[in-house]
Amino acid sequence: MRVTQLFTKTTKNAPADEVAKNAQLLIRAGFVHKEMAGVYTYLPLGKRVLEKIIQIIREEMNDIGGSEVSLTALQNSEVWKKSGRWDDQVMDVWFKTKLANGTDLGLAPTHEEPLTQLMKNYIHSYKDLPIYPYQFQIKFRNELRSKSGLMRGREFWMKDLYSFSRTQEEHDAFYEKTADAYAKVFDRLGLGDFTYKTFASGGSFAKFSHEFQTVSPVGEDKIYVHKEKNIAINEEVYTDEVLAELGVSKDELEEMTAVETGNIFTLGTRFSDPLELNYTDENGESKPVIMGSYGIGPSRLMGLIAEHFSDDKGLVWPANVAPFTVYLVSIGNVKEQADKLYADLTAKGIEVLYDDRDERPGAKFADAELYGIPYRVTISERLIAEQKLEFTTRTATESELLTEDELLAKLA
Repeated sequence: MRVTQLFTKTTKNAPADEVAKNAQLLIRAGFVHKEMAGVYTYLPLGKRVLEKIIQIIREEMNDIGGSEVSLTALQNSEVWKKSGRWDDQVMDVWFKTKLANGTDLGLAPTHEEPLTQLMKNYIHSYKDLPIYPYQFQIKFRNELRSKSGLMRGREFWMKDLYSFSRTQEEHDAFYEKTADAYAKVFDRLGLGDFTYKTFASGGSFAKFSHEFQTVSPVGEDKIYVHKEKNIAINEEVYTDEVLAELGVSKDELEEMTAVETGNIFTLGTRFSDPLELNYTDENGESKPVIMGSYGIGPSRLMGLIAEHFSDDKGLVWPANVAPFTVYLVSIGNVKEQADKLYADLTAKGIEVLYDDRDERPGAKFADAELYGIPYRVTISERLIAEQKLEFTTRTATESELLTEDELLAKLA
């Protein structure tokens, strides 16, 4: 992509009512646009980052047997009434509306009920199980407060996977496999060193559920971390009984603030019973399907990465999620040579954002730092005379002079 093709512009200032660092940086760099509190439009650069986060998650979900679907956001109230969750006293984050004929509709905050209803069309026998559908979709939740930028939205992206199993043992095996896949996701996003599998309340269906909590000063949760065991305990279950069961003591744990970036739940028959999702086993006996749900928020992760990987100059994206790999800067009358270098790099499969604007060098370098792209390559008349290119990383204090072959070898 060429910068002259971008309709977005960088700015020195974020909206006065935007207090979250992640949103301030993303707005200033032109990655997102704030529509209202908790609601953001993803602009071209931001969309590329979001899609890269989604693709990492997709690959790990496919690797454990997930099947991607796309469910509807509009929800008929009847299926939710069967589970009891249409009632605002039970789930208070609904956005509700009506059709012209008066039929109640909601915008889905999650999808356990409609997917359970859908699976009645496809699950009949033990031979039809297990099934692991998942999706990436915008969810809608009427949050009372949305002051954390992308990390707490009223409209946000969610990956939600649901497991449908024959037995508790089959469910438990997939549950652990999903936990391992989540750890891989956070490692690939550059958050693995800060993220802990955290013991939380399991509700009525299991002793524990598990959250994936990423340590952050902007977190809203309090967790107690055992670094050697690489686990944590949520404040809600921080009791002597739980500590004893996990074989840890209070003096081994460190209190930290964190952001919940993922969760995995055992649902048991919480939804299959009221919605009558059953299967016939090998003996011809009808049994309820055992379910689980597994969520990760790609848009929340984007906001958290922006919080973690930034400095006083702007964003500092990890290479796996950066919108581009190289920011190519042309200085002076070098259009022909810069165009050729751009073509050479892209022909090698290197993602390049080419700053081809008629703009002063300082402005180009400032935008490069604000965008947070991992590598910057500069071409100028002086450098061409030396048959060199200037190469630097986003966080480096010094640059290197390389030939084009040396540059290609380094980027490879």
